[in-house]
Amino acid sequence: MNPWFAGIPLALIITVLLAGGALWLLRRRRGAGIKVMLGVNGLIMAGALALLAAAFAAAPATASGGAAETAVSMATDGSDSSSAALIGAAIAVAGSSIGAAIAVAYTGSAALAAMSERPEIFGRAMVVVGLAEGIAIYGLIISIILIGQA
Repeated sequence: MNPWFAGIPLALIITVLLAGGALWLLRRRRGAGIKVMLGVNGLIMAGALALLAAAFAAAPATASGGAAETAVSMATDGSDSSSAALIGAAIAVAGSSIGAAIAVAYTGSAALAAMSERPEIFGRAMVVVGLAEGIAIYGLIISIILIGQA
């Protein structure tokens, strides 16, 4: 079994438990809670750096003699550009989803407030909320285009 499958969820569980305990202590005793929260942040940072170091250590290292062969194989494979396209697609989906969520939060609450005063403007209010959802659809279309070019 890959150690990443066990390591990442375990680190996430430990982080959530430490952060929850620090927040509880922060509510009880303000000064001690801040110290514990700084300690938890330091532990999370150290864990992230250890995870990064383990990821770089697990990557296959190339010797200086084999670097040219690796570059030629990567150029013929196109794996470098395809991985960049996949990362771009992931960023497009994530960014558009977050943007759509923020837009729907504001427009949806404003539409509900307006409809509570005048129920006859339901159609116009839902059009504005639908336009906010279009942001996520644009991100999805861009990601499909990027994946198609990968």
